[in-house]
Amino acid sequence: MRLKTLQLIVGVALMCAAPLGLADAGQAMKGLTRTVVTKGDVAEVGYEAVVVRVTLAPGGTSGRHTHPGDEISYVVSGEGELLVDGQPSLSLKPDQAFIVPGGKIHELKNPTDKPMHLIGTYVVKKGEPLATPAH
Repeated sequence: MRLKTLQLIVGVALMCAAPLGLADAGQAMKGLTRTVVTKGDVAEVGYEAVVVRVTLAPGGTSGRHTHPGDEISYVVSGEGELLVDGQPSLSLKPDQAFIVPGGKIHELKNPTDKPMHLIGTYVVKKGEPLATPAH
């Protein structure tokens, strides 16, 4: 009975996370967790701001993906590399920030042996997944 209850809870949690793009990148995503801190309406009709705490494990990757709006992120701790299609790679360190325009394919990698922590703010279309894997 306990195993079935646990399976039900995990299933419901994944269904709830999917619309936010928290269970989205499948095998391409390795070691990335997003925790929504808050979200709410913005002045642009049909859009919302989603503030997320992001952790990227040592050796982890977000996988190539896009967002249905702009991403503005700030590196709290750790180091990493941001790869945005059509742009040179960007080495990231604490107290740096970056912006990725909506729809732009990008990937975050952590080649170090320490976790990377970021705060991300996404201004995205309501009702769409927060992130969608790109091929």
